[in-house]
Amino acid sequence: MERYVCIHGHFYQPPRETPWLEAIELQDSAYPYHDWNERITAECYEPNAASRILDAERRIVQIANNYAKISFDVGPTLLHWMEAKAPEVYRAILDADRESRERFSGHGSALAQVYNHMIMPLANPRDRRTQVAWGIRDFEHHFGRAPEGMWLPETAVELETLDILAEFGIQFTILAPHQARRVRRIGARTWQDVTEATLDPTMPYQVRLPSGRALGLFFYDGAIARAVAFEGLLSSGEHFAARLLGAFSNARSWPQLVHIATDGETYGHHHRHGDMALAYALHHIESNALARLTNYGEHLEHHAPTHEVEIAENTSWSCAHGVERWRSDCGCRTGGEPGWNQAWRAPLRQALDWLRDTLAPLYEQRARELLRDAWAARDDYVRVILDRSSESVDRLLEAHAARPLSEPETTTALRLLELQRHAMLMYTSCGWFFNELSGIETVQVLQYAGRAVQLAEELFGDRTESEFLERLAQAKSNVPVHRDGARLYERFVKAAMVDLRKVAAHYALSSLFEEYPETARIYCYSVGREDEKSLEAGRARLSFGRARITSEITGESGRLTYGVLYFGDHNLNGGVREFRDDEAYRAMAEQLTGAFARADFAEILHLLETHFGTHTYSIRTLFRDEQRKILDLILESTLSETEASYRQVYEHHAPLMRFVADLGIPLPRAFHMTAEFMVNTNLRSALQEETPDTERIQALLEEAERWNVALDAAGLGYALEQSLERMAERFRASPSEFVLLQNLVATVGLARSLPFEVDLWKAQNVCYEMLRRVYPGMRARADRGDEEAKRWVEAFATLGDRLSVRVL
Repeated sequence: MERYVCIHGHFYQPPRETPWLEAIELQDSAYPYHDWNERITAECYEPNAASRILDAERRIVQIANNYAKISFDVGPTLLHWMEAKAPEVYRAILDADRESRERFSGHGSALAQVYNHMIMPLANPRDRRTQVAWGIRDFEHHFGRAPEGMWLPETAVELETLDILAEFGIQFTILAPHQARRVRRIGARTWQDVTEATLDPTMPYQVRLPSGRALGLFFYDGAIARAVAFEGLLSSGEHFAARLLGAFSNARSWPQLVHIATDGETYGHHHRHGDMALAYALHHIESNALARLTNYGEHLEHHAPTHEVEIAENTSWSCAHGVERWRSDCGCRTGGEPGWNQAWRAPLRQALDWLRDTLAPLYEQRARELLRDAWAARDDYVRVILDRSSESVDRLLEAHAARPLSEPETTTALRLLELQRHAMLMYTSCGWFFNELSGIETVQVLQYAGRAVQLAEELFGDRTESEFLERLAQAKSNVPVHRDGARLYERFVKAAMVDLRKVAAHYALSSLFEEYPETARIYCYSVGREDEKSLEAGRARLSFGRARITSEITGESGRLTYGVLYFGDHNLNGGVREFRDDEAYRAMAEQLTGAFARADFAEILHLLETHFGTHTYSIRTLFRDEQRKILDLILESTLSETEASYRQVYEHHAPLMRFVADLGIPLPRAFHMTAEFMVNTNLRSALQEETPDTERIQALLEEAERWNVALDAAGLGYALEQSLERMAERFRASPSEFVLLQNLVATVGLARSLPFEVDLWKAQNVCYEMLRRVYPGMRARADRGDEEAKRWVEAFATLGDRLSVRVL
């Protein structure tokens, strides 16, 4: 009897997004966030944070073609982030889907995902439709084909959602085995009740829907999935393969599909080297013809369902109580302190439901003036989200505008649609999943709600925010300092809000430290400089001017005047106001220029207050990335002075320190701290060299051992990772340059010898690419007696050995 195996990986990494800037970073949801400020501070100064966050997604790509052999779904936000920040991983995912179509009878392994991971049974009918429509369109944008299957967030399910999937042409989805209620052979009358233990997961099922449509359902093997995710099965690829094969039974008379579904980051992120166990298991099964690898689309085409199923509605894979995890204190949680509760979940959802239902009729009424069908336009708005060009906006309006719209009316229409986008984003599931209201995930959904509130007050002029805060106040934090949802909103949402003034302030303040072109792009805003004057005197700098700020999202635009003064260290003050007229602008310019010529800084500050009133800003106003960049520049000289002082002490007293160490006497604390600082500083500098000097680095490591100092493993590892990535890229660009290969071999050898971990992912991928693209030609030349090619092949074999890449 035919035997098939399918592994599904679900990739959804919650974003940490600034809704007002459309700036997306990823957050590692496995980290127990107890304090927002503490986590943000850690991310500011932890150099390795970004690579650790990406680790979950890129580990599985490390084994070159796993994606082509497994089924997977990747969240839209994650795909967009990778497209911009990790293009190599992004391309590997798209390539894998193309390769899987060749492998699996034209069926791609990628599944679509509901757009922003909303718990569908808790959504209203209109949002369910838009979520499916947007998820499909986003998938088509990336993968260039229509999806066959769609992953439901947390596998949360009810019949209406399945009916919508079928209506939109989706052929199947994947559920947990406990989500089946009863089954029967198609055409039979008698139903058989099932549980996870009695359901047979090796066959596809069909569910009949209220509309008369039908949809394919696959129920994964729950026992094996749990063993993979939580019971250490990935500690051995051989055991993993054996467990999969052990699920087949000779007692069955139909083609059997053994399949599991887990979070994709299980393979390598949650379980170290789990990606290797997966690769081994797949290779072992395939190379020994123990079963045939397949994906869901191919299996469904060749093996149509023979049984139908009734589902257990309002259930999910991650809550034992159905879907209560996203609306009540059901007991499902992830850690937290003793005595914590999740009673905040219900009032949070109630507050967001109130906001959604309050804004919907206002949206509908206002949109009716501009759009033929407000909700059809919303369904189609995803095309603009994927392509923010003016041509894309024109196409949307051509299809949906009630009449030709003026520029201000176009801006209003886009604001209305953005309001609706954020009114859906605020339901992203991770906002309820974890243990505490002040967690970064929940604050994120509050920021989405805050953007919807801000747009509503601009569009409708109502007092939505105050009523919303009254409801949020009912959601109580477990952390006393955060108190409740209203307090969190005031601290972390209001403070993050952005308008044209704040963008202008950011432009003005940051322009003192970097040179902008005449037309600059700051996140999702364009800044057109109309006039600017800059003056310097010693450390002091003054800049003032006027610019047009335009939102690339809504088209909102305004002319603003700014003035900013910097007089050393962190002393940075500025102001912004709407441009009044040329006369007022000239008067301000003359007054500021005169005061600066007299070095009368007190007068300049007074003039800034006079001309800009309460709309004044400081370094705290800068957007976070720029804030860090400017603080680095400001701190650079201070840190250089500090390093020079430490170096002087270290070098002056080094003989005495060595003498004390040779006697076996512990170094005095002051000497030990100095040695630790200087050894780590010197090591970091050496590791950041274009080609690290291995002898110097070895000497510094011996020095660290002599002084018994702690190495900054994370910082040093990251420094060498960056150097290796640059070296690997140079080798990729010029693979025939033997010296580049030699240097890479030596540095990888150094990385392997260090007393801390260095991520070799980039070098491994480049090595694998060169193995496929360059090595065959070099090997052929070497076989013909080319001495240079022989040296290259030998060195490349050494590189492969050090990177654990098999070179044949």
